[in-house]
Amino acid sequence: MVPEGALPILARVDERSGRRLARSTAIFSLLTALSRILGLVREVVAAYYFGVAGKINAFTVAFQVPNLVRALVADAALSSAFVPVFTELQERGERQRAWRVASSLFWLVLLFLTGLTAIFIVAAPWIIGLFGDPGGDKELAVGLSRVLFPIVALLGVSGIIVGILNSYERFTVPALSPVFWNLAIIAGLVLGVPRAQTMDTKLYVYAVSIVIGTVIQVLLPIPWLRGLDGSLRVLIDWHDPAVWRVLKLMLPVTLGLGLINFNAVVDSIFASRLIDPELAPTAIDKAFRLYMLPQGIFSVAITTVLFPSLSRLAARNDTSGFRDTLGLGLRQIAFLLIPAGVMSAVLAEPITRIVYQRGQFEAAQTPVVAAALAAFSAGLFFNGVMLLLNRGFFSLQSNWIPTAVALGNLGINAALDAAFYRFGTWGIPLATSCVNVAGSALLLALMRRRLGRLGGRAIADSVVRIVVGSAALAGAAYGTWWVLDDTLGRSFFGQLVAVVTALLAGIAAYLLACRALKVRELGALLALRRRLPQA
Repeated sequence: MVPEGALPILARVDERSGRRLARSTAIFSLLTALSRILGLVREVVAAYYFGVAGKINAFTVAFQVPNLVRALVADAALSSAFVPVFTELQERGERQRAWRVASSLFWLVLLFLTGLTAIFIVAAPWIIGLFGDPGGDKELAVGLSRVLFPIVALLGVSGIIVGILNSYERFTVPALSPVFWNLAIIAGLVLGVPRAQTMDTKLYVYAVSIVIGTVIQVLLPIPWLRGLDGSLRVLIDWHDPAVWRVLKLMLPVTLGLGLINFNAVVDSIFASRLIDPELAPTAIDKAFRLYMLPQGIFSVAITTVLFPSLSRLAARNDTSGFRDTLGLGLRQIAFLLIPAGVMSAVLAEPITRIVYQRGQFEAAQTPVVAAALAAFSAGLFFNGVMLLLNRGFFSLQSNWIPTAVALGNLGINAALDAAFYRFGTWGIPLATSCVNVAGSALLLALMRRRLGRLGGRAIADSVVRIVVGSAALAGAAYGTWWVLDDTLGRSFFGQLVAVVTALLAGIAAYLLACRALKVRELGALLALRRRLPQA
């Protein structure tokens, strides 16, 4: 029972936490937005040169295979297991030991992933064979995958470097590194592709540009490790239990991420074998890139900012603080991702037309990608919830729980792919959205069992108000676009004016509705706006 006099104090604490989260998330989101926008420019350039039909599908599959291995054992899996242990050692005052653990893991990961890369390069023909004949050129897909596999080892060591910086709550450089990754790829495409004589050579230029960009992404944050209270050294301490604890924690994280990413592989197999091998895989991939823009700007920002704090609260056994921080994060994700999902769904076709429809990307391909984007958008909020709850369990070092949920999602995803592929290309993203709904509901129930109450009434109250506000957004955005589309026509400039105006009208309607409905997350945003000039 909370004493009556303590309620105003708790309210002020929650308000300060909300403002602090909003401020940190806003800074990280702005930096991430820059990299995501450049990523979108990268996709626009690639779509201009390659479209979504033909041999580009060989590249899509070739890139997906090393990307899956990277997700299994490289940056995301490693950071998720490393940050809680590194943070716990720091909280206990064992800073020198924490850096010894980091150094040992750095070299272990580099040696292991280099060997694994060599194995996959040799086994590439058998791996690519699982996808049939992507892009109508299996040999091209095999060659491209061999060029791309080294990114696995590179991003593995990057996971350690980024994990250290995030543990010290230094998010700026890790958020900016992808900017240079995208710039390197864009430069490679613009300078290299026009000079290449054949489509095969052009795709190899694309692959080499990705490898060069990854090298830049890994090296860029290293100077920012200087000035911390330790440094990476050349050593491998096999005997430290903390090293083995990170590796043990990596096992369920690896399995969990592997199952999540294996869903994407299953999706590609269905798309390539049962829908259209020369269109569906890349159409889904292009829609996914658009879908990931708000995901990367908002939910990745919130979870990245909160992960070290959640790990620190877990290390202190501060269940109440952990619970409040997690609930705050869930409400912020709802406030940002529900309207973003609605916006990308109602404006899916004009957004796709503006971003991609030029060069080799033909008008007939736009509705296919737009339908996939709308289907993805239905699960945007739930994907953000899953991401945050996974990080919550990783902070508690209960990594097997998300793994078990991911295993269940794998079965659901395969069953829904088998049922929904008959709808066409957009049926595969629809299956993904349904899996996101099921996975987030199960993770939420398991987290509530672990922590007790999560502020469910406050979260539900916010979500209901946000959904109402998002309905106002949908009406304003689509209505504005429909009127301007009819007036201005389908030229690039006309569509750009129509879509930008519709976005602004939708955002304005959403904010006004949230203010009228007294959505509490809007208060944190308005407080941040008032404090930025002072800062």
